[in-house]
Amino acid sequence: MMSQTLLLVGFFVVLFAMLPWAIKRIQSRASKVGAGAVGACRVVSAVGVGPHQRVVTVEVGPPGAQTMLVLGVTNQTITCLHTMAVNTPVANTPVDFRTVLANGSVSSNAAVPADGAPRV
Repeated sequence: MMSQTLLLVGFFVVLFAMLPWAIKRIQSRASKVGAGAVGACRVVSAVGVGPHQRVVTVEVGPPGAQTMLVLGVTNQTITCLHTMAVNTPVANTPVDFRTVLANGSVSSNAAVPADGAPRV
């Protein structure tokens, strides 16, 4: 009778010791199954605009067909402010300064018009 009780207590100790390992294994399997949905979303940037408000830029979609979402996020709501395809060229793309100088496309008087008056 004493050995049965000791065996039962030992079984429960081993069961509780294995519980965290089992939970971790189940979670890793679940994340592998849903990897397509999880891997298709990436937070590009987040800017706080108030104590409980943020503007978040998120890239969503499968590779090759990604879309950028600009989201307004508060404690109560998430609002889509703007959407844009990732492959859409942006008007103000940064240009490498060395390349501009090497090409000679910027003249020394580019910022000052011929009449000498500054541009407004």
